[in-house]
Parts: sequence; structure tokens; C-alpha cells
Amino acid sequence: MIRMNRPKQVDVLVIGGGIAGITTSLEASETGRKVVLVERNPYLGGRVTQMNKYFPKLCPPICGLEMNLRRIRSNPNIEVLTLSKIEKVQGKKGGYEVTIKQDPRFTNDNCTACGACERVCPVERSDEFNFGLTKTKAIYLPHQMSHPMQYVIDGNSCVKCGACVEACKYGAIDLEMEAKSQTIRVPSIVVATGWKPYDASRIDNLKYGVYKDIVTNMQFERMSAVNGPTNGKILRPSDNKEPERIVFVQCAGSRDENHLPYCSAVCCLASMKQATYIREQNPNSKVTIFYIDIRALGRYEDFYNKVSSDGNVTFIKGKVADITEDKDGLVVSAEDILSGKKTHQKADLVVLACGMVPEGCENLPLLIDEYGFMIPGDIYPVGVAKRPMEVAGTTQDATAAALLAIQK
Repeated sequence: MIRMNRPKQVDVLVIGGGIAGITTSLEASETGRKVVLVERNPYLGGRVTQMNKYFPKLCPPICGLEMNLRRIRSNPNIEVLTLSKIEKVQGKKGGYEVTIKQDPRFTNDNCTACGACERVCPVERSDEFNFGLTKTKAIYLPHQMSHPMQYVIDGNSCVKCGACVEACKYGAIDLEMEAKSQTIRVPSIVVATGWKPYDASRIDNLKYGVYKDIVTNMQFERMSAVNGPTNGKILRPSDNKEPERIVFVQCAGSRDENHLPYCSAVCCLASMKQATYIREQNPNSKVTIFYIDIRALGRYEDFYNKVSSDGNVTFIKGKVADITEDKDGLVVSAEDILSGKKTHQKADLVVLACGMVPEGCENLPLLIDEYGFMIPGDIYPVGVAKRPMEVAGTTQDATAAALLAIQK
């Protein structure tokens, strides 16, 4: 590993390049501060890049995200380090010394994203961007809006056959590229590491991984997206047929002492949003949403009223006890609390509304609550690093964090 030991001075370090980290970096840098933005993935954008639409306006995130990426590209005050993580932090607020390790991309700035390398690569890997619904080659472009717009090689999958090197006309591939490390001095640190979906395979009664036509809410988001595995056409995984009976299971892991004791705040609204995807694509479709309590606070109450007014969307208050399969598809069993009766709903596709789990951040002196979320202190957590919240709330929180960070 190449190590550069001469520390450089910057004003703000932002850890995490999702919508929270991007917003914090832009707000701080546009006041004239020098910002280093660290992201562990090979691209910026975080979970927002995986979304099909926002609620409640049901608009795609592409336009807003591209606008922010354009601001980053033209901003000399932001240094972006992808494929990077924090190795060590010393010092205290006002005078941190931080060591950052950047893993090799195995491609350089000559890359034009032409795809010639990908076409000749003989190795496939699971595509984490699509939550395993598709595969990529060992050399791949993370997604269609990737920033940087540059191919990357998965070092764990690549067999170093050299086919991509021969196919590249621009000398953009270096299979011997090594990790590098740098140390910076910075007075303020903001943590925007975001979240990951709760592991649905841990919830035994919901049978995720047992039946193909049970998917998570984030997998469903990718299935619905125009840049997703089926170009936005919602098809059930078992046979690629269009589902007509779709069941959403709320609180898949959330509000459960055996899994996540807390409410993940946005799952109800996300499932209502996803119900509109199905209803728009297939007017004959019928949607059932099993819930414990509907959470649609403030201005989102209107969105709930809009979705619930659709005669083909049914809300049932009750926790799902079991999911089985028969010759006609899946059967979702639950107690209908309001009627006091058990119900067995037929389904072509079941979508689990999995809770939000904070990603965390190693090697930082952080205050953590009992659920793994970060408590504000000398280092500022922002967005879902601090608590579950939606995109609009996250961007507001990021602006507040930037204001704190530039005051040192």
C-alpha cells in the first residue's frame, strides 16, 4: 500500500456520500470552506440512487441528484474520495488528524465508460446495486448515473486475465493499482453514513429467501425503477409474469423486540408509494397492506388519504403471522385486528417493508445510543446516522450540520 504521510489542512470532513453527505458538503463548501467527502462505495448518491420515486410528489430522484452532482463537479472546494474509509482519528474538535484509506479502482481518469472492457470480461458477480436481482461483470459501471462516470473492478472477483486491458483503447485499466493512504488535519467532522435494510432472512415467519416471490421493499424499488433489472416493468421473480395480487407487509423487523425495537419512520409511506407503482402499471391489480399502525405525520396525511381512497388498495390492521405457498401462489396469514378474524390473503408477490439499520462508522470516537444511532457531540451525525428519516428531512438536517461544521 502506498502511504503519503504529509497531512494537509481542510475545513470539514464529511464521511458518507449519500444525499446527507452530498448536501452537507455542498452547503459547507459554497461558503468557501475546503471539504473532503469520503465514500466507501465507488460512486456518490447512496440509497437515493437506488430509488424509483420520492413521496409524496412521486417524482424521480434523477433530476435533483444530477443537479447536486453537477454542483460537485464544478466546485473546486470539494475533494471526493470514493472507495474510501476512515483508518484512524486522533485529536479533538478543532484539531482532528484523520487517516483515510482509499482502495484501488483499477481504472484511471482515461476511462470513457465505453463498456468495451465489460463486454470481454469472463467473470460475473452479484450486483449489490440491484440487491442481488442481477449480475454484473467483475469490471462494471456501478449504475447509469454513476459519479464518477468510470468503471471499477471488483478485486475480490477479478481473476486478472487481462482481457479488459487488451480491450481498452485508452489505457484506462491498471490491474496493479494499489491502495493508498493520506492524512488530513480538520477541525470539524460530519458523519453521514446512512442506513442499510434490515436482513429479512432473520425474520423466520416471513419466509424471505424461502420463496422467490417474497422481496424486500428496496428490491421492489429497484424492480420498479427504469434503470432497474427489468427497466421499470414490475415482474415477479419466479416466472417474470406481471403480478396482480400484491401484499405489503409493514414493520418487517421494526417495532419488534427480537429484531428492531424502534419504528423506522418511513416504511408506511414507502409502501404506499410503491402501491402506486403497481396501480399505475396494472389497473387490474389489487394491493393489500398489512400494518400495525399507519405513520403518516404532518403533510404526509394527505398522501395517505390519496392512496387509501383507491378502491383497489386495502389496508388491514394486523401483524402477519406466516406466509405459505400453494398451487395458486403465496398465502399471507394474519389476524385482522379490527374485525377480530383471521385472514388468508392470496398473493402473486409479497413485499416486506424492512426497517432502517444505521450503517455505523468504525474508528471514530462516537456516542452511540442503544439502537446503534449516533448521538450528536463533538462529531456531528446527520440524517439516518442519527435517526430514521425521509429524504426531505435528511437534506434539512444536512444543512443544519453544515452550519455547525463551518463554525469549528
